Amino acid sequence: MFQSIVPWLASVIAATISSSGYLGIIVLMAIESACIPLPSEIIMPFSGYLASIGRFELVAVATAGAIGCNLGSTLAYAAGRLGGRPLAERWGRYVLMSRHDFELTDRFFARYGGITVFVTRLLPLIRTFIALPAGIARMPQLRFQIYTFIGSWLWCYALAYVGFALGEKWNKDPRLAQVLHRFDALVLGVLALGFGWYLWRHLRSGHR
Repeated sequence: MFQSIVPWLASVIAATISSSGYLGIIVLMAIESACIPLPSEIIMPFSGYLASIGRFELVAVATAGAIGCNLGSTLAYAAGRLGGRPLAERWGRYVLMSRHDFELTDRFFARYGGITVFVTRLLPLIRTFIALPAGIARMPQLRFQIYTFIGSWLWCYALAYVGFALGEKWNKDPRLAQVLHRFDALVLGVLALGFGWYLWRHLRSGHR
């Protein structure tokens, strides 16, 4: 099932970006940052690949991705700020955030302050959900937007650059395609195990 979902999701993302351009990148990354785990690890490398063939500009791709992150994060931030901890704990389980996750994030904010947003924007998966606790902690809006944009831009640029570099080498070195195809099954297996563990841990904490 997982092996069929990932290619389907990748094809939807590719079609959206191909048809909508920079706007598609903004919309997809906004969804990814609004506590909906749409993989930026697919969105941005594909956008970088399109930059390698002249469809986009690499810096503009990263900027579009960061703008999308700010838009989506603003919605999640507002939900956390207006609804507070009770709302977050009530609905957080639907995006696999447990009470333990909120307590851990609270401790990080108490110890490190707003820089938590910048650091977590550079971390897979966690970056998707950080805006909600930031709103709960009532982090100043301007500082939140600045940290979110800088961290997101660096993340988006790094992923896009991977796609850009691979795109340039794809036609020059046929061995690259062969190697990547050999590791497809391994990558899918690791992703399935990682997501399964994450889901199991949250379901178990929910029962407790």
